[in-house]
Amino acid sequence: MSQDCATRYPLVLVPGMLGFIRLVLYPYWYGIIAALRRGGAVVIAVQVSPLNSSEVRGEQLLARIEQILRETGAQKVNLIGHSQGSLTARYAAAQRPDLVASVTSVAGPNHGSELADYLQKHYPADSAKGRLLGVLLRVIGAVMGLLDTGYRGPKLPVDIPASHHSLTTEGVALFNQRYPQGLPDTWGGQGPDEVNGVRYYSWSGTLQPGKTDRGGNLFDGTNRSCRLFAKTFVREAGHCDGMVGRYSSHLGTVIGDDFPMDHFDIVNQSLGLVGKGAQPLRLFVEHAARLKAAGV
Repeated sequence: MSQDCATRYPLVLVPGMLGFIRLVLYPYWYGIIAALRRGGAVVIAVQVSPLNSSEVRGEQLLARIEQILRETGAQKVNLIGHSQGSLTARYAAAQRPDLVASVTSVAGPNHGSELADYLQKHYPADSAKGRLLGVLLRVIGAVMGLLDTGYRGPKLPVDIPASHHSLTTEGVALFNQRYPQGLPDTWGGQGPDEVNGVRYYSWSGTLQPGKTDRGGNLFDGTNRSCRLFAKTFVREAGHCDGMVGRYSSHLGTVIGDDFPMDHFDIVNQSLGLVGKGAQPLRLFVEHAARLKAAGV
């Protein structure tokens, strides 16, 4: 077995909003865990509340990290978060930097999501449309919870308004005031490589005609959703993955912010049906080698 991905500390994968470990037999991190393990990495996918604030999710993650350290004997973990999972990982690292070697944000809304802003404006929680959306999300979350065969812990709390607010520009701005570690000083810049002994990295994608609308995405409904969601973007119009803007994703060392991938392609969804030339598995494998070279 190759040891190219054999990092010093375990890789802990943190899902985004409405995330899961495995729905019956279908994994959130499609093909990614297997690719990393072939390279010798210790990889653990975790579950946190699919619909809640980044802080609540972060506290759940901290409890899970402590359990992983007891089980593996490791001193720290490397956190890799997708979407809201990146904010969740950032919270955990800010609270307990002694337990975290690195945080990697994959398409993370580190300055908020314009899609969340649009929904807040047009589907406010106290409106009929907002309440209907809330019911729909609650039902989806409940069904996914029943189908998640990868999680065996206690029932996780749901707070839809807190979940939504945690992803808006306003909500993330408040979050960033409390937990600024790894953030760039200037819009579109890179953040510090290391803060309080924790290394920070990020990468993200953008919708690109001729690439992200070709290949497997011709058959992937989530790509059509991302193209629809992209119409809500103003500040980063034409520079988003459908849910997160290119520059909003920046954290720490920016490995890349314009890979030809939508918000789901970047974690090899759905069923590995990704756009033309997209190689999400390669990004994760190369990053594990990067972490190994950094000694973490």
